[in-house]
Amino acid sequence: MLYKYLIIAVILIIAELIYFRIALHFGIVDKPNLRSSHKKVTILGGGIIFPLAMWLWALFFEVHDPWFLMGLSLVALVSFADDIWSVPNAVRLVVQFLAIFLIFWDLGILQLSMWWIVLVAWIVCVGIVNAFNFMDGINGITGGYSLAVLLSLMAVYKEIWSDMSMLIVLGIGLLIFCFFNFRTKARCFAGDVGAVSMAFVMIFLIGCLINTTKDFSYILFLAVYGVDTVLTIIHRIKLKEHLGKAHRKHMYQIMANELNIPHVVVSLIYIVVQLLVSAGLIWLPVNHYLYAAAVLLVLCIVYIVFMKKYYHLHEEYLESVKADKN
Repeated sequence: MLYKYLIIAVILIIAELIYFRIALHFGIVDKPNLRSSHKKVTILGGGIIFPLAMWLWALFFEVHDPWFLMGLSLVALVSFADDIWSVPNAVRLVVQFLAIFLIFWDLGILQLSMWWIVLVAWIVCVGIVNAFNFMDGINGITGGYSLAVLLSLMAVYKEIWSDMSMLIVLGIGLLIFCFFNFRTKARCFAGDVGAVSMAFVMIFLIGCLINTTKDFSYILFLAVYGVDTVLTIIHRIKLKEHLGKAHRKHMYQIMANELNIPHVVVSLIYIVVQLLVSAGLIWLPVNHYLYAAAVLLVLCIVYIVFMKKYYHLHEEYLESVKADKN
């Protein structure tokens, strides 16, 4: 079994290095702009290693989830196209809804008797996919946070399923990506293909867990991302901003840009907080739903207090940009 993981690791490393050459040749790069949190041209789409890892898992191990793999292939293809060109939002959303439908089909939860639950879950899952994409803005956050979620899943999965091959292969892909991204000067960014593909895989894994245990509190494995994303959207709605436009209003962005906290440190803060939240859910002898409510309340309070104290720095930045233009 070990030799399979070693072969997969070697293939993924070689594939990532080959992709870097291809990306540089064809100009698949992220150029800094006023909305960016980085200051140099960086290879985009390094997260293509995530769907590749899952395809290799399917090749080397017995495939049990063909519809999941089909859905992953769809979102990865469209997201990679969006990294190169500009794919209309409507097209991306249609593909994402279709891909989530395939996950639900694979999990066997498409039942007319619970259609309204499925509909809510469908919308929430598409929201999670886009939340991962929104949060992919600084070095290390996508790879590091995903590792935190994966470790949480491994801690629970080993008690439910004996086959951990999918999680191990995904972990190998994440570690390789983090080697190139989780550093002060990133060699590559995940891109839409990386963030969206990773979100899709996480939705499938958490969906499997919830479907088996019937415990919806495991959605708390995504609590830190969820609170930041939802409250940032509410904030932007209050400011009457167009939600489709790029911005730098997430808590992590203000920490990195206005407070000048190193990207790696900000990413580590998000990782550690999520690991603590997940550890409490897994090991504390408390009611899961009461724990989830308490955690979400605390995270919301932290976000609101932070914004009240530091958001004015972002407003000052916006004013300086307007002044420079004039």
